Amino acid sequence: MKTANLTLTRSLLALACTVALSSGVAAQTASEKPPVQKHGDMDHSQMDHSDMNHSKMHHAEQAVDHSMMNHSDMDHRQMDHSGMDHSKMGHTEPTVDHSQMDHSKMNHSEMDHSQMDHSEMNHAEQTVDHSSMDHSAMNHADMQMQGGKAPANARDPHAYSNGYTLTDGPYGMADSRHLKHGVEHPQWSVLGDRLEYVTDSEAGELELQAWYGTTYERLVLKTEAEVSDGKLEQSSTELLWSHAMVAYWDRQLGLRVDQVADGTNRQWLALGVQGLAPYWFEVDVTAYLGSGGRTALSAEAEYELLLTQRLILQARAELTAYGKDDEVNQLGKGLSSLGAGLRLRYEFTRQFAPYVGVAWQNKYGNTADFARLHDASTAETSWVAGIRFWF
Repeated sequence: MKTANLTLTRSLLALACTVALSSGVAAQTASEKPPVQKHGDMDHSQMDHSDMNHSKMHHAEQAVDHSMMNHSDMDHRQMDHSGMDHSKMGHTEPTVDHSQMDHSKMNHSEMDHSQMDHSEMNHAEQTVDHSSMDHSAMNHADMQMQGGKAPANARDPHAYSNGYTLTDGPYGMADSRHLKHGVEHPQWSVLGDRLEYVTDSEAGELELQAWYGTTYERLVLKTEAEVSDGKLEQSSTELLWSHAMVAYWDRQLGLRVDQVADGTNRQWLALGVQGLAPYWFEVDVTAYLGSGGRTALSAEAEYELLLTQRLILQARAELTAYGKDDEVNQLGKGLSSLGAGLRLRYEFTRQFAPYVGVAWQNKYGNTADFARLHDASTAETSWVAGIRFWF
């Protein structure tokens, strides 16, 4: 009996010690447990959300009120959102009130949005109504508009003009207009298109054109002459007033004087056009009216083919026609003559170019008949050599 009581007493003491030891361990565990951090004090910068699957999270079932949350101390710079799948999140179902959120201290400058897919975002579903906005308190008076007076520290526009202004100095425009466009300045030019020796007739021929004036108005001198054995055989000189009527074309009006050694000199009133036709043909066409009802027509065309920048082949054709017979000068009415030629020149400079070539000259109609009566040829082929110049 005494042995049984002793055994029961030992069991109760062992149970009491066990209970006491468990309570001490629990108390110690509770005392060592770290305090629970608030959401605002949590550092998300080191958290890796890339493996989180938000597709099954039910964010839309319960409306979450973020208005009282303070995100100002959260550092989003180190967060990696590239692996997050937002496609199945129900952000559009509840209406979230962001009006009370304070984002003023959030730093978005270092956030990486390059991996975000905006293609399925619908920004056009809600129309922003600006009608209720009050702009009356906005101050536009301080806005700097174009115009007005220059500031006090603006650069002086006359600082580098050496004292010249628009109203003073040689270029001043106070009393008269001193500045002119280039086309308004008078200029001059002399072009010797042909200064050559003709082998068949053993004569020298000259065709020259000079002008003085502006681009729109100029005085033009044209002359052709033939010299044989030191004697002037015949010449034709025109003095014309040229006026630009359209681009590349001039209208010309003036006088023409013909001198013939073995005939009668003639005077004409000249009216014509001269210019550059399409495909770079230089054209000169003039009609003439003389005394006694005489009329004449002259047409000439030239084309230059650049074999190189210096070697140039010039093709030339001309014709003359008359309205009446002129037996004294052996000119018949209708088509009188037709000439053509090819000249190959080499331009050492644009101002000086020697050339060689061949020329054909044929007479037609009554002019050919007059030539036969005087035992003269009606068709000539000649080699020519000469120079072309201008200055």
